[in-house]
Amino acid sequence: MSALRSLPSLSGCPDYICQSAWIEHAPFAFWLCEALRPRRFVELGTHYGYSYFAFCQAIDRLGLGTTAYAVDTWKGDEHAGFYDESVFQSVATRNNEKYSAFSSLIRSTFNDALGYFADESVDLLHIDGRHLYDDVAHDFTTWRPKLSEDAVVLFHDTNVREREFGCVEIL
Repeated sequence: MSALRSLPSLSGCPDYICQSAWIEHAPFAFWLCEALRPRRFVELGTHYGYSYFAFCQAIDRLGLGTTAYAVDTWKGDEHAGFYDESVFQSVATRNNEKYSAFSSLIRSTFNDALGYFADESVDLLHIDGRHLYDDVAHDFTTWRPKLSEDAVVLFHDTNVREREFGCVEIL
């Protein structure tokens, strides 16, 4: 029952608000960080950074010592839309101002970023890239060796039933 307790130190709104389908999930990110206490957190697909910075806020406020990595090309895709350099600059500025002591942005494809991580080194993985079935299955399969024995993997948009989103099928 103690794992279900609230997080009084993190209650309220996240520090960073931007356009995101993840807005209502920030309290879950706070709770998960406290419950899991990950040593390494990786987010695949960061876009404007809302979910990533919710996790970073929890890591920071809880003093977890977690290293965090956002992996994205910051160019967009057919699901997120395509966008210009200003999106990456906004995320980089926020990261540098608030979380650079433990957080790094890796500007690359998910496949190219694999080499940055040792096998069994990621405790929390958030997959939020392209949402076509083959893409999500590929991301999970290629990143699976990087997961620690007790890792938790989050898949975003598992309940979306439009625009060929298909990650619900791998669950």
